[in-house]
Amino acid sequence: MRFAFIAKNADMSPIERLCQIIDVSPRGYRAYRSRPLSPSQRKDMVVLAHIREQFALSLGSYGRPRMTEELKELGLDVGHRRVGRLMSQNG
Repeated sequence: MRFAFIAKNADMSPIERLCQIIDVSPRGYRAYRSRPLSPSQRKDMVVLAHIREQFALSLGSYGRPRMTEELKELGLDVGHRRVGRLMSQNG
């Protein structure tokens, strides 16, 4: 969470100063930036791509429950919470 804040506000202040304010090392921030995506983040990206496709095909009429059922029919193992979170975070 701290590193995400620094990444979001990097254009406002120098990264070194933001690291001092939040009390993290600049080296830790650089390591955070170079880390690969976690398996759950990769799965979220795949599910989000399917959500966007199905939402477009439904002409924007599918909500969380119907979208979850549609994704399960496509063979994705997803739950209502993950689908709802991804839909709300991505409009």
